[in-house]
Amino acid sequence: MAIRKMAGTRRRITPKVDFASELRRIFDLTGEVALLPGGYGGLGEAIAWGLAMRGATVVIAGRDRAKAEKLAHSLRAAGHDALGIKMDVNRVSDIRSSVAWVARRLGHIDILVNCVGIQIEEVLTEVTEKAFDAVYRTNLKAAMFIAQSVAKHQIAGERGGRQIHLLSVRSQLGIRGRGYSAYCATKGGLVMLVKQHAMELAPYGITVNGIAPTFVYTDLIRHVMQSPKFHRMLVERIPLGRLANPIDVVGPAIFFASPASGFVTGQIVYVDGGITASQ
Repeated sequence: MAIRKMAGTRRRITPKVDFASELRRIFDLTGEVALLPGGYGGLGEAIAWGLAMRGATVVIAGRDRAKAEKLAHSLRAAGHDALGIKMDVNRVSDIRSSVAWVARRLGHIDILVNCVGIQIEEVLTEVTEKAFDAVYRTNLKAAMFIAQSVAKHQIAGERGGRQIHLLSVRSQLGIRGRGYSAYCATKGGLVMLVKQHAMELAPYGITVNGIAPTFVYTDLIRHVMQSPKFHRMLVERIPLGRLANPIDVVGPAIFFASPASGFVTGQIVYVDGGITASQ
């Protein structure tokens, strides 16, 4: 216990905490509703399972309703509460109507995990307006309006909340030998969106954070991994000596979604095997 001596008296300055009770629920998500746009992708699926296993009701959203419902069915078959819905993140009106439907159906949205993201590789001298705009709309514009739509319901519900965005180490580091202009620019912009939203939502008890992995073994990077030379170069640059796998991202997601991170906002955790510490 921390004690400060004041005018001959002893006053407690450390708050009295029921550690047994508080620590028991520090990673408990029972009763929470989590919305995962893009949640049927490689990272999203792993995170969906992680949140569901901690007690959250998970809503998988994306343009492919069949994929969203398939994952939700698998979660329900394992004894968890889950729904799959259609949401076209490139249409702001669809984002708003989908989020509103979830809030009406389940009563509240406590956790947002934005798993949406694409990459269209084009070297600088060949970047097209069409491709750049597509990456921007999906990686940055969609993040803005998904966050806005969920925030409105979280504010109105007066329950606080969590917002989590998936980024990339490419939000901080460029990459040699690849055409990543659109991807790096949008993920870098998302870092500042996280920080700004954290400031604007803090008065409502809503935290906003980001998770930035290095290359993760998912279908999204299958084409990259087909080059043994590029794969070897990546592994050699990562201090821990391997690429990430989806499970590596689940722990930080549970942390940011749970009471454990109640005093953490505006932060980006780099799940990168040490690469950003060494570059």
